[in-house]
Amino acid sequence: MSDVSPQAVVIGASAGALEALTTILPALPEDFPVPILLVVHIPGDKRSVLAELFRAKCRIKVLEVEDKEPLAAGTAYFAPPNYHLLVEANKTLSLSSDEPVMFSRPSIDVLFESAADAFGPALVGIVLTGANHDGARGLRTITDAGGQAIVQDPKTAFAAAMPEGAIARCPGARVMSLDAIAVSLQKVVCA
Repeated sequence: MSDVSPQAVVIGASAGALEALTTILPALPEDFPVPILLVVHIPGDKRSVLAELFRAKCRIKVLEVEDKEPLAAGTAYFAPPNYHLLVEANKTLSLSSDEPVMFSRPSIDVLFESAADAFGPALVGIVLTGANHDGARGLRTITDAGGQAIVQDPKTAFAAAMPEGAIARCPGARVMSLDAIAVSLQKVVCA
């Protein structure tokens, strides 16, 4: 585990994301000291209601990302449908319409890899439920940069493929239930 205080959290989820995130995000205090960046696989032709939905449930601020948006503590940023979400070196967010990665745009790997470049060891990466292996490579990039890796226990996931892929790629990741992830985030980040 890194001795560096986290400056950001990145979360990736797919099938079963709504239930998983409903356990984690509303548990966070209003003064959560870092930004949270989220990629949830959503069909590109659909409008996302995730930000609206979680805005009503959470004490932290919840937004759908706009290009060149600066990061702020205590805010959850959802990637919009059909755009990759990236963290720039100056800690602003950018959107890209580059090719899908693992059939996904937004891609968890793209977010995780750019965030690892921007935050290095001061990053916590979390892979939740999902039906493909998007996020595994990106989580490995985070751990290689000295950041922390957390993976939802596949036995508790709606779809186990994504957490299983992340564990295979990052055997040192902490594997835990959703409730434990919510508690751990507050301990790791708010300590």
